[in-house]
Amino acid sequence: MGGRRRQHGGSGALARGGSAKKGGLAPDIQAANALGRSRGGLSTKLHMACNGKARPLALLVTPGQRHECTQLEAVLDAICVPRVGRGRPRKRPDLLLGDKGFIFEPCRTALRRRGIPHLIPERSDQRARRAHRPGRKPAFDADAYRRRNVVERCFARLKQFRALATRYDKTIDAYHGLATLASLLLWLPR
Repeated sequence: MGGRRRQHGGSGALARGGSAKKGGLAPDIQAANALGRSRGGLSTKLHMACNGKARPLALLVTPGQRHECTQLEAVLDAICVPRVGRGRPRKRPDLLLGDKGFIFEPCRTALRRRGIPHLIPERSDQRARRAHRPGRKPAFDADAYRRRNVVERCFARLKQFRALATRYDKTIDAYHGLATLASLLLWLPR
């Protein structure tokens, strides 16, 4: 009986780990272009620090699966606000307002080491763990924390640039350049 034999077509370097079968890129190409694998497919994350007027101060692009707390020091290092007249540029914010993703010990240690006061809400599991131990509760100013919406508004303004929100750029350099251009446009007076 004549049976049909399957022919396997190879795609060379893209056939590692099955990612090319799904139409993806090789893992080393993904990492080089800040593409991270998630449930929804390939994604990219934009880490940002902004001022009180919803204007970006520092941008960092990473693969989508990278957590925010691992990039805190890199974003803080990228802040550079020139002074009017003489003097070194300002690199330290007056206050850091962060969400619950920044409550981990490495983030708090980095902020303490730099002398940056921070306002980060406590997670519920940390509150439950602390309930069994007596001691001073961490200070939290809810009125000051309400100003954190400035970051969300800055991201919303950046997402108005459709190419930035959807990331059609293939390379990390092109995407970071587009994010920088969009940030500069936010700094222009209206």
